[in-house]
Amino acid sequence: MRQNFTERRNIYLLLFLFLTLFSSCASTKNTKYFQDIPDSGRLNTISKASFTEPKIQNDDILTVVIQTVDPQASAMINSGNVSTTTNNAASSVMPALSASSLSFPTPNLNNPAGYLVDKEGTITIPVLGKIKVTGLTTTEARELIRTTADKFYNNPSVTVRYANFKVNVGGEVLKPGSYIMPNEKVSVLDAITMAGDLTIYGKRENVLLIRENLDGTRTPYRINLKRSDFMSSPYFYLKQNDYIYVEPGKGKAAATDMAQARNYTIAGSILSIIAIILTRK
Repeated sequence: MRQNFTERRNIYLLLFLFLTLFSSCASTKNTKYFQDIPDSGRLNTISKASFTEPKIQNDDILTVVIQTVDPQASAMINSGNVSTTTNNAASSVMPALSASSLSFPTPNLNNPAGYLVDKEGTITIPVLGKIKVTGLTTTEARELIRTTADKFYNNPSVTVRYANFKVNVGGEVLKPGSYIMPNEKVSVLDAITMAGDLTIYGKRENVLLIRENLDGTRTPYRINLKRSDFMSSPYFYLKQNDYIYVEPGKGKAAATDMAQARNYTIAGSILSIIAIILTRK
């Protein structure tokens, strides 16, 4: 009886060690980015991806700052960059920005600060009135607002930025969620970095990018992070409301099954020990 127990215990112990060691080993082949770039030798230059300024859409929120010689003259416009909650239930007025130093509110997903583009495609700015900005870039909107402000102020300087340039990252990343970007020139790598990078189980060769079109439809694209040429593709730079989804690979299912098998082995060993103890009494 004692010999059988010892042999059984050794078998369970070896099986447990094998499963533990096997599950802790992960090949870098499936987790490495840009595998077509050699580890040594002369490296080729990667072509630059074309960047197109995004167009302002309805429901975007824009931070508009006007600087003049007299900061008090444009204080009303700058304080109009109110913080709007997602349910429009509350708002708070931002402090006026001085002409001596240009600063912007810290982007906040739940409480972005700025002027909301309404369903008619316009923003309503104190003193200046309604200005239609839908379909314009921030550069074009800045020039339009500056031309309008020039009627009321002497040589105004205007800055326009997105306050809710949002991208979404989900699936096999460390921190899935929605992220407000600090500027409008944002790449896939920027978004993945903000999400804490992919887990070891994420499929790097088949990342899904879903892009929202102006008419409300959505178009899917596939991105291969194992190849460097995607950094030259038209999908390298993101647009508002883009969604990045990282699919889980087969390794995650295998790791889950292995963890369950390890738990079953441990439970079986404990039950065997308990059974032997009870039979010896």
